[in-house]
Amino acid sequence: MNISDKKRIRFVGKILFVLYIVFIVYFLLFSDWYGRTGETEYRYNLILFKEIKRFWKYREQLGMFATFTNLFGNVLIFMPFGFFMPVASGHRKFFSALFYSFGLSLCVETFQLLAKVGSFDVDDLLLNTIGGIAGYIMYVICNAIRRKYVYKQEKKDGRG
Repeated sequence: MNISDKKRIRFVGKILFVLYIVFIVYFLLFSDWYGRTGETEYRYNLILFKEIKRFWKYREQLGMFATFTNLFGNVLIFMPFGFFMPVASGHRKFFSALFYSFGLSLCVETFQLLAKVGSFDVDDLLLNTIGGIAGYIMYVICNAIRRKYVYKQEKKDGRG
């Protein structure tokens, strides 16, 4: 893989990362579909696993969609962040993915609390951070596969 291919991949990664950030800001903070209407009071949960247990315990009454959205949606929505962050930036270490995933989630949760468009939930912080880490693990796997492929191509072409 030559330098221009690497630059192209990095450029596409940056564009996808910016589009993802725009999407996540809209979806998590302003989307009516996700119940982001103005509240009249501050809502928050500071007890770890409280909402996770509640959604699991009452999953039949709440429905599978609500349960899945809360428990797995928070993980899934942060997976692209963990994947695209190392592609778009120089931060390629596990702890960078952990720190920035937690930081973005903390910003989102704090904004939701202050703007009264949702609730501040420590369970969401945990699930979002897990999603960022899962996305980072996917990046590491994809990058290893890419490197193996590039190495085989270079060896085949006589450059390696």
